[in-house]
Amino acid sequence: MSPRAPVTAVRLGGRPDQPLLLLGPALGSTAQQVWGAAADHLAEHFQVVGWDLPGHGHNRTPVEEPFTMAGLAAGVLEVVDLMGDGLQPPTFHYAGVGAGAAAGLQLLLDAPGRVESAVLLGAGATAGSLLAAGAERGDDDGEGYAAVVDALAGFDVRRRLGRISTPVLVVGAPGSDAAGLEPLREVAQGVVDGCLVEHDAAAGPTGLLADPAGLARLLREHALGPPDTTLDDLARELGALLGTGEGATRGDHLDQRDLALVSLAALVASGDHETLAEEVRAARAQGVGPQEIADLVLRVAQLCGVPVAESAAEVVGPVLSEGGPG
Repeated sequence: MSPRAPVTAVRLGGRPDQPLLLLGPALGSTAQQVWGAAADHLAEHFQVVGWDLPGHGHNRTPVEEPFTMAGLAAGVLEVVDLMGDGLQPPTFHYAGVGAGAAAGLQLLLDAPGRVESAVLLGAGATAGSLLAAGAERGDDDGEGYAAVVDALAGFDVRRRLGRISTPVLVVGAPGSDAAGLEPLREVAQGVVDGCLVEHDAAAGPTGLLADPAGLARLLREHALGPPDTTLDDLARELGALLGTGEGATRGDHLDQRDLALVSLAALVASGDHETLAEEVRAARAQGVGPQEIADLVLRVAQLCGVPVAESAAEVVGPVLSEGGPG
């Protein structure tokens, strides 16, 4: 059994009551350097904790004996265990780049019930691609860097990928050639539930800082699913798509009479008759006449089919017979 590698935790944001997201750095870099900017965006949804490799950043614990990637993963798991309440080992979401991605694959194999989802950036299942992804030198003491290189040199989990059933998102750099993407595709296709996407974040440790908001969105949606779209979100998206600017699509440019007609058309077309009578009365109160409403129902019939309009007319007719303004 490989000795456990010394690993230190780096708290990057969020609250303890939120889902735990563990972030692994590339060789030659620290968790803060790689993930700090993205963590600012992730802290709204996760308790964000990074970890530093032996001899990197604040982790100056001496490496007393050689370790493998299994030993490095065991060190990472120990960091997570220390964050628990001692009753039940915490589960967590995971993301890593380079050596951090290798540790993630090892965690998925050695502690599959602990990892809820994983995002692996720019690295495959063998030593070659992983060492290439972590070639830059940074804040390390030399000894720790060399120990991690030795651990990566013996790393090859290609034959074991089929044992991984946790959802895995593999991220490659845009514009990569076929040879560059092949190790990533091998991981994505080798695990039970894998997917390969391209994103600027996979270009290397510095690439992670290029689009921290986009990277945070990628991680959040893989771990938690797409967020519910609010009206404010939709208004911003429509404003951008239509070129009208943020906040210019909230209905402020339609008067109440126009909005009443829009509401009626939507209810008639959708077949939602629960509030249709109420909306007809509201439209009449805004000065919409019976003939205009009849024309609206006829227009919906042309666009959506006669049966839809006939069904709506059974609700609209009795309300119009009540009379009222318009």
